[in-house]
Amino acid sequence: MPQVWTLRNAVVAARLCACAAALLCAAAPLAAAPALDPRSIDLSGADAPRGCLWLDAIDLSGMEQEWGSPHAGTSVDGNPMTLAGKVYRHGIGTHAHSELAVELKGAAVTFIAVCGLDDERKGLGSITFHVRVDGKTVAETAVLRGGDAPQMLTADLTGARRMSLLVSDGGDGINNDHADWAGALLVLAPGRTADPQAFSVPVEPPPPIASGTSPAPAIHGPRVVGATPRRPFLFLVPATGEGPLVFSARNLPEGLVLDPATGIITGALREDGEWFAELSVKGPRGEARRTLMIVGGTHKLALTPPLGWNSWNVWAGAIDDAKVRQAADWMVKSGLAGHGFQYINIDDTWEADRDAGGEIRTNRKFPDMKALADYVHAKGLKLGIYSSPGPKTCAGFEGSYGHEQQDAAAWARWGIDYVKYDWCSCKSKDLKEPYEIMRAALDAVDRDIVYSLCQYGMGKVWEWGAEVGGNCWRTTGDITDSWGSMAGIGFGQDGHEKFASPGHWNDPDMLVVGTLGWGPSLHPTKLKPNEQITHMTLWCLQSSPLLIGCDLSQMDRFTLDLLTNDEVLAVNQDPLGKPAGRTTEDGRCEVWSRPLWDGTKAVGLFNRGPSAEKATAKWQHIGASGTQPVRDLWLQKDLGSFTDSFTATVPGHGAVLVKIGTPDEPW
Repeated sequence: MPQVWTLRNAVVAARLCACAAALLCAAAPLAAAPALDPRSIDLSGADAPRGCLWLDAIDLSGMEQEWGSPHAGTSVDGNPMTLAGKVYRHGIGTHAHSELAVELKGAAVTFIAVCGLDDERKGLGSITFHVRVDGKTVAETAVLRGGDAPQMLTADLTGARRMSLLVSDGGDGINNDHADWAGALLVLAPGRTADPQAFSVPVEPPPPIASGTSPAPAIHGPRVVGATPRRPFLFLVPATGEGPLVFSARNLPEGLVLDPATGIITGALREDGEWFAELSVKGPRGEARRTLMIVGGTHKLALTPPLGWNSWNVWAGAIDDAKVRQAADWMVKSGLAGHGFQYINIDDTWEADRDAGGEIRTNRKFPDMKALADYVHAKGLKLGIYSSPGPKTCAGFEGSYGHEQQDAAAWARWGIDYVKYDWCSCKSKDLKEPYEIMRAALDAVDRDIVYSLCQYGMGKVWEWGAEVGGNCWRTTGDITDSWGSMAGIGFGQDGHEKFASPGHWNDPDMLVVGTLGWGPSLHPTKLKPNEQITHMTLWCLQSSPLLIGCDLSQMDRFTLDLLTNDEVLAVNQDPLGKPAGRTTEDGRCEVWSRPLWDGTKAVGLFNRGPSAEKATAKWQHIGASGTQPVRDLWLQKDLGSFTDSFTATVPGHGAVLVKIGTPDEPW
């Protein structure tokens, strides 16, 4: 059973006494080892006891964590590692969520560490610590909160091959989760032939996934789209196939027209209502048809999660007019637009100052925002922009505080279709009010603008984001292209799904696949191929907005296949709009599932461990029964029929995404 020790627990100290006495005297026969009270082990000292190894002596470069980087012998902020006022010279300062895997090779017999939240956060944060040995949890803490007494964990490693140290958040997000494995010590085995060393997930070749696009015509993307009557309507029918392609439509509502050469629907709805338009695309290799539900009414935007591109994760402050135009060009040229991606979003640093009348002005990087919007719209795509409810944006540029109505009106004049509204310098004690003010300003203009709240999960924004009129809301801090960051964010979304619905989506931040870099110097994502599949699988199951954060002109085949698998994207764009939650958890394997509009279930089998493991989805846990057909969505391949459960071998840090059941599409 998992075991936890408090530092003040003398009973546990007595239990450890005999074990530690033998283990810490590795040079002497175990039977002859003198009794040694473990309280005499100075885990805060500079020198390791004889026959022991400070864990911070191993290479920590492969350790994954969601924020910052691991520190040997200091806190994650680089300060002296301090728990309850006591300073430790050795240990690992980390941050939730994190994982360190150690290859033991039978060379260690005991692990000891003092665990807690570093004093530097002054009573804030909440975390749990877990020790896993050869795939099983052998020691863990309850939730530790800032100010709680630290706890000692020990684990028997006799004959063990691998140990993993994990830190998870306490269920309230990762803010202030500065974790210390203080005095982390390995007691080494007598007669060992090698010392423990860090284990890192091996770089594997890209796993097999369906590749390429059929030359036969096909229509993709959302099956439902909404708009406000009497406001400009723009929708590019997402289609692929060998060209030239010719588009047509039946039963379009009054006020809308389709360009047969481009597939772009424009105009304005004349009234509230629902229409089922029959779309068709014809090419040299045949014809495809699909029904698109068009909904007219107030606040009917983003009935499926937005698909598009955002500038920050690739260009950050280096973004300019030319790069935005290039992104729009490549959205079409790469074929992404044909699979449903439509937004081209400018993040921070476009702003200049305000004129004498308080009107926002663009800086020299964006000489004419209206002309830029016209350029993007001509391709059937939509343009997004960025601001803050505070006086300054995150990068220190002009925010919208006190000028909400002016800014919303300016965005409408320019032709903006999406706004990311980023908290940053906002000082309001009422977390809702600043977003309500901008919601009212957007409602007052004559243009539909998708409203994205960027609020980092403070105050559980997922519980009230829809109430203040958000179409989507950030539930986390900023993502980075590391396993610790992506996995910590993605797997931390469980429980949020009940607050999302068509038009209102949880947003765990942008995609970190492809070539990115947050500025002029770019690099390929640090996520390994299987980790990228986990990334896309989680985001699609959770109905997250899919905003690509890479240089679209540098996508390799794997990245393009990852982003354009229509069966995977269909899970994200499912009209039912019921995101997945965690169904079961077994060790490092998890199963997430969601119902789909056609009566089937989308199920993700995940392996958060470093090596391949089997994961099982049981029908009783996902709302199915009997014998059901199973289809692998990444491979786009039928796997056969299975009774009561489905089991797959899932690669380390990888995922398998399947569709279970016989589909029966409502329209």
